[in-house]
Amino acid sequence: MMAAVIIFALIFEVLSFLAIKDHYLKPSGVISYIIAAIHFSLSAIMWVYIFKVIIYRGCPDEPSHLNDRLIFTGLLSAVLIPRSIFSTVHFTGKLIRRKKGEHIRWLTNTAIICSAAISLVFGYGSIFGRFNFRTEEVTVNIKDLNQALDGIRIAHLTDMHLSSFYNKSCRLEEAMKTADSYNPDLIVNTGDFITLGYREFDRFDTVLVKYRGKFGNFAILGNHDMGTYLPGNYQEEKRSTQERMRDLVLKSGYYVLNDENTIISIKGVKVAIIGVKTAGSHPDIIYGDLKKAVAGTDSASLKILLCHDPNQWEEDVVGKTDIELSLAGHTHGMQMGIITRNFRWSPAGRYYPRWNGLYTEGDQHLYVNRGLGVLGVPFRIWMPPEITIITLRSVY
Repeated sequence: MMAAVIIFALIFEVLSFLAIKDHYLKPSGVISYIIAAIHFSLSAIMWVYIFKVIIYRGCPDEPSHLNDRLIFTGLLSAVLIPRSIFSTVHFTGKLIRRKKGEHIRWLTNTAIICSAAISLVFGYGSIFGRFNFRTEEVTVNIKDLNQALDGIRIAHLTDMHLSSFYNKSCRLEEAMKTADSYNPDLIVNTGDFITLGYREFDRFDTVLVKYRGKFGNFAILGNHDMGTYLPGNYQEEKRSTQERMRDLVLKSGYYVLNDENTIISIKGVKVAIIGVKTAGSHPDIIYGDLKKAVAGTDSASLKILLCHDPNQWEEDVVGKTDIELSLAGHTHGMQMGIITRNFRWSPAGRYYPRWNGLYTEGDQHLYVNRGLGVLGVPFRIWMPPEITIITLRSVY
């Protein structure tokens, strides 16, 4: 895979330079030299990170390495993709006019504008979009909810992918302070604290442990928390990751629910917090044992399920249990899309019919959070990271 990336990068490094030379450098001038300087500066930065990733020989979940990988994928997106578009269009125009020995200047200019726009969008999503936290305040109407529970507030967080906050712990602190400012009765986290392995948790437990819901903090482990994506030669570490992660999340102030439940009392009313873990990778996601998790919850007046993958709601929950409220994450909204008051779209919808927001069927509700961190690429494009504040209301 890495060899293919390097070959691809080399090809378009050369082609894009030749296209710039052909289009700009023949008429010499200040603009020509500025464009050449920008081109070579971006190339230098990109190749530095390519080589940093290639020569790395340490643990794959070392936070600094994961940060380098994020920058690497970001540069590939923001530099290499636009260059490939620009080069392909330029030389297509040159091929069309090969008999005249020239290229179609307006076509190349159009390609330059489009490529620059793509780079700017990726740059904006990386510098601003990924930390542009949005608080979604949601009211969920629960049929026959005990009046004592009317108005209780839940802060829902998910998919932190803590390596996203490497050298930026202040950003995570900012998000947690925002959630805490609502004085939540419960703080819940629906998994994927990490991307690869437990080392990337680093010292973030010291940030998370500061913030407590009035009646407790509860969490589950997502598929990334299981060490699913560690390389094949880390099999022993994969097997131990779940226990290591459980300990780290406990240190962060959360009660961890692995296919189990706990019944708490809120204002004298029994509330069951149910949690199921998630393992595997798409499309072979493995859901936790919900039947085991709900055992002994019949006496609870309200049941809240924490599940990582929203697709589990349709498969195991809705119409098959009496769980009133389910909370999930996992989708990230694929970190790109469009969210307005009247229109919502994301490529995540192809794989997750319920990819973000509140969904209701009968008397059962599911809320899917877009997540706080990033995965794979270091940007969010019109898909802001989310802090959800859910208020429960009683309806009859």
